[in-house]
Amino acid sequence: MTIHASVSAKARSVSAIRQLVGNTPLLEVLYRIDGRERRLYAKYESMNMTGSVKDRMACHILAEAYATEQLESGWTIVEASSGNTGIAFAALGAALGHPVRIHMPDWMSRERVQLIASLGAEVVPVSAADGGFLGAVQQAERFAREHEHVFLPRQFENQANVRAHASTTGPEILLQLEAFGVRPAAFVAGVGTGGTVMGVGRALRAAFPRVRVHPLEPANSPTLRTGQKVGTHRIQGISDEFVPAVVDLAWLDEIVDVWDGDAILMAQALARDLGLAVGISSGANFLGAAQLVEQIGSPDAVVTVFCDSNKKYLSTDLCRVEPVRDDYVSPRIELVGFRAVR
Repeated sequence: MTIHASVSAKARSVSAIRQLVGNTPLLEVLYRIDGRERRLYAKYESMNMTGSVKDRMACHILAEAYATEQLESGWTIVEASSGNTGIAFAALGAALGHPVRIHMPDWMSRERVQLIASLGAEVVPVSAADGGFLGAVQQAERFAREHEHVFLPRQFENQANVRAHASTTGPEILLQLEAFGVRPAAFVAGVGTGGTVMGVGRALRAAFPRVRVHPLEPANSPTLRTGQKVGTHRIQGISDEFVPAVVDLAWLDEIVDVWDGDAILMAQALARDLGLAVGISSGANFLGAAQLVEQIGSPDAVVTVFCDSNKKYLSTDLCRVEPVRDDYVSPRIELVGFRAVR
């Protein structure tokens, strides 16, 4: 019995899950813009356990919560999420033996809801009338106050989110850029919680203090610029109606804007032309990185993240014909190929 219990505990441990999270490839994507040859670098995060970059944050937050006794065996994990974080906590919670409850705006793709439910978690839809994303956060907080044995990760304010990327994603990028024989000039990523841009930026600047670190948001809905929800957009997973507490805009370089339709066209092109089946935010990140490549004009690397795959967007505009506008950048880009370092 003692041996069996010990084996069982190891099989339901964060250390077991960590073997499925991180150490993703870095892609060197070759392309032409207006006929000029260019390259940028992107972390291919769909190779994580549930297929997104959010696995890193969820795994790190749970590990720290166990270590500090904020989370104990059998407790319920409750979080507000627009999708990928909810999927990550649903999967990791199932692996570790925790019930999981996800409060999510009801306009997110149906694939997100189906995936979370398939992992045994409860999905609580929140309408715009009930407060949208802010309402989802408030409902999760209220549930945690009203029930015992509940762990609330608080992804938007939990510094463990930043530490996850400072200790894994950033150092991986540095090693992989070295393998490509280049140095980092800039990093850019869309801001959902802000953990990726803050954490990776911290690791890159520790090694190369002059590295530029840029947050990205939809031009349709400039939340970071205004400090509140403005307009609407279709890049699910970023610009969630407020500026997250972990984001320090004064520490970051200027905000990069991308139109949601341009991001959709870019994600479609990455799938169609290179076989890289990525989500809409990855298309946005590519365009943000391409903007910086033109601005910087350096042989050093501009790096971004391909956050997830296209599988959670099959019912969205990603799989429909998107109108082209004259001010879009994606029609000017010809994708050539890519190399990868793991």
